[in-house]
Amino acid sequence: MYNSKQRNHSHQRNGNNFYGVRPQSQRRNIPARGGFRHLGKKLDPNLFIKKAKETNAYLEHISSVKFSDYNIVDKLKRNIEEHGYSVPTAIQEKAIPQILAGRDIIGIANTGTGKTAAFLISLINKSYLDRNQRVLIVVPTRELAIQISDEFRIFAKGTGLEVVAAIGGTNIKRQTYALRHRPHFVIGTPGRLKDLIGRGELNLMLFQNVVLDEVDRMVDIGFINDIKYLISLLPKIRQSLFFSATVDGKTQDILRSFVINPVTVSVKQQATAENIEQDIIRLTGNRPKIDVLHDLLIQPGFDKVLIFGRTKWGMEKLARALSERGFQTAAIHSNKSQNQRQRALDEFKNDELQILIATDVASRGLDIEDVTHVINYDAPTSYDDYIHRIGRTGRAGKRGTALTFIE
Repeated sequence: MYNSKQRNHSHQRNGNNFYGVRPQSQRRNIPARGGFRHLGKKLDPNLFIKKAKETNAYLEHISSVKFSDYNIVDKLKRNIEEHGYSVPTAIQEKAIPQILAGRDIIGIANTGTGKTAAFLISLINKSYLDRNQRVLIVVPTRELAIQISDEFRIFAKGTGLEVVAAIGGTNIKRQTYALRHRPHFVIGTPGRLKDLIGRGELNLMLFQNVVLDEVDRMVDIGFINDIKYLISLLPKIRQSLFFSATVDGKTQDILRSFVINPVTVSVKQQATAENIEQDIIRLTGNRPKIDVLHDLLIQPGFDKVLIFGRTKWGMEKLARALSERGFQTAAIHSNKSQNQRQRALDEFKNDELQILIATDVASRGLDIEDVTHVINYDAPTSYDDYIHRIGRTGRAGKRGTALTFIE
């Protein structure tokens, strides 16, 4: 539970502490997924309360191999070692040998488990050995495309392999020019990929390797028909890799036309990571919500905080208010240009900002190290959104905290 020991307990009301966080003894067990109760259109606040266990997801997995044991080129092994990787995560250990063997993959894993490195390492090796092998990676958001591109450059350093990020919000002419150089890897969002195809600048028949990443998210935000269209343009003979946190009816529909005789790799064990402390901040009385947030943010340990809310306008207003109070803060949402969003992300990653404020555009796929807290300033509208929001903390087995405001 959120630690309020620093606060004056004379403010307690009705058995709750100053912020309205209910004591552990008053909590009910969280029902299994699929049995969630809703309060009208709102999620039951009890879903946002869960004690962290003293576990480390990565330490629980004891790998029987090292990256140096894989049948990949020495240059790639050196890049992996320089990046600080020595032992694969569970999904990497299960997926890499199968991808190297040319199999189609269905990868089911929680965010932050290392799946990006699993497919990048394998496909970089494939393209390095055969320069005619080209790779298309389709993702739901611009930020995820840029993140994967950055990781590609780390692993592919010195190989001569090139990458283009085909995303909206940036100059399409630069992307068309880069595509004419026949890059080995193209990483893009469905909308921009369709645009480039329509302009005659991108021919998917030239890609023998395709990755669909965060498929459930692409389906959630309305890309299902775009994905089916892109799949229809691919060569019949290809290697297809499918990654998703969940596989429901709509994603199954995509799977049927995408993979052939696939190997399923699953390391998903629970909806939320066991090492994330989850609790609620119940607002009581007439105290302004931003004052409660302010008092949280000045406490020790709130070093790198990601705050989520519902609306672009609301989050922009919050960012300005916190900046006026002296916090190093920036906001990202769809009204920001891609350059503005990327600059804010880079500053947050590099610890130049204490607080990043975002709408759900940032809740999927982003790998930001050492986020100490996720705060849901506005409660999420669905439990899936909640899972993906709080998955920004507690990554790589580290401890994290998720707090949700309840009015």
